[in-house]
Amino acid sequence: MAAPGPGEYFSVGSHVSCLTCLGQRLQGEVVAFDYPSKMLTLKCPSSSAKPNLSDVILVNLAYVSDVDVINDRTETPPPLASLNISKLASRARTEKEDKLSQAYAISAGVSVEGQQLFQTIHKTIKDCKWQEKNIIVMDDVVISPPYQVENCKGKEGSALSHVRKIVEKHFKDVESQKSMQRTQAQQTQKDSSLSS
Repeated sequence: MAAPGPGEYFSVGSHVSCLTCLGQRLQGEVVAFDYPSKMLTLKCPSSSAKPNLSDVILVNLAYVSDVDVINDRTETPPPLASLNISKLASRARTEKEDKLSQAYAISAGVSVEGQQLFQTIHKTIKDCKWQEKNIIVMDDVVISPPYQVENCKGKEGSALSHVRKIVEKHFKDVESQKSMQRTQAQQTQKDSSLSS
């Protein structure tokens, strides 16, 4: 079956398989279908292989060469799951706070290295914030510019030790990434000089 003709549609809950114009096979459960725009929304198994998650893919049927209905659902689909509004509001608030924190760091003139370090720490320890150009972690550790391991100050203990390890690993990873980029650039330069 190609893209649906006039009056054709996909039932919510049906399982379909699509072949894109790029040769990619997509298979999943129909979550929604918009006839005027020919957009099909599929719920597919998670690409991260986590059992409780699903990927949701929007498919433009104008770019699909073949659609097969594997299992057509004829009964009324189950009601949509209710949304946890407080959880969504909390997530939105957290995202807003993160963006404001990033904006504050930029406006305070914090170096790119400092901003990257803050993001790295924040992935592991949510309780971190800016205080002028200093990073404050768990209200116990202060990291001042230039944000190296020796710039981590606080009461000796597990918190300070943990933060120092994060900072040390961050800079090792950054240096490793820079080294890899230099090697790739040198290889590209060497390849282009050989082809000349």
